Amino acid sequence: MARFLTFGEIMMRMAPPGFLRIAQTLPGSIDVTFAGAEANVAASLAMLGADAGFVSALPDNPLTDACLATLRSLNVDTSRVIRSPRGRLGIYFVEAGANQRPSRVIYDRAGSSVSLAAESDYDWAEILSGSHALHVSGITPALSQAAADATIAAVTAAQAAGVQVSCDLNYRAKLWDWKSGTAPKQLAGEVMSRVLPHVDILIANEADCGDVLGIHAGDSNVDAGDVEVEAYPAVARQVARQFPNLKLIATTLRASVSASHNNWGAMLLDVASDQPHFAPEAEVGYLPYEIRNIVDRVGGGDAFAAGLLFALDHKDYPTSADALRFATAASCLAHSILGDFNFSSRAEVDALMKGSASGRVVR
Repeated sequence: MARFLTFGEIMMRMAPPGFLRIAQTLPGSIDVTFAGAEANVAASLAMLGADAGFVSALPDNPLTDACLATLRSLNVDTSRVIRSPRGRLGIYFVEAGANQRPSRVIYDRAGSSVSLAAESDYDWAEILSGSHALHVSGITPALSQAAADATIAAVTAAQAAGVQVSCDLNYRAKLWDWKSGTAPKQLAGEVMSRVLPHVDILIANEADCGDVLGIHAGDSNVDAGDVEVEAYPAVARQVARQFPNLKLIATTLRASVSASHNNWGAMLLDVASDQPHFAPEAEVGYLPYEIRNIVDRVGGGDAFAAGLLFALDHKDYPTSADALRFATAASCLAHSILGDFNFSSRAEVDALMKGSASGRVVR
């Protein structure tokens, strides 16, 4: 059985080549891959060398055959995926931003198999048997009441079985629309407040805690490229007071100078010791990676989640601070790779974590 399991939706990702816009591309050729937050984590874990599996519901058709073949080619176990007679494979379109033009995502995922699958379709006791950890996100429960119920059932069963649970809040305002009369942020808060009591490791970006939990990081204005780093431990402590079951709370720190230039780092709070850690660091303290000429930023947070889970579980990274440094380096490299999956090896991540950041040719 896979040591790490992730549960969620995987879709076809359609993207114009390079920095073309959809209007410049269609009708015509478009690049198609497969992607989804939780599948991205499973793929990245597998490529780092972990034993990872993916759980979902997908239609029983050749598109799913191709999707699962892609995951299996990366050594992701897909044996727990339900082949459903209902629904479809979701699609999302992404335009890569450049300079002052932001990246743009368009969803076409309504009626997907995972959004229609009932809570009872998953035998969580059997699915989780023999596994060490389960990873979920706030994206799948945003799809439908059924997907929310399935996510809550998954984390509840995992906690009861002694399986470590991690969750990336991943707030997506466009998706939280399935409860009439309830605003997206309110609905996300209601549902995720039922998920988080079963979670051990929480991951969020600089806006998630504000959007979902109403907890803000001082005077940070990420749209203006201004991140008040010193405020994030206080945010994590407030989250920990709301959900005392949490053991680790990680926050990615993205300052967007432009679509092509982001400053990137992270903070991790060890709740038991009340000790915050930042990465990357230098003699002067926190010093984020300056990522210029971004190739593709979509999936960067998932690369961080995978790196953190991998390192926390590996003896070569004995402290939570070591794990944070590894995760931040892994996600930095993901910004240089086209597509959602982080095709970075553990050796490459280790090299960047240890300071090899010049990009010189490796011969």
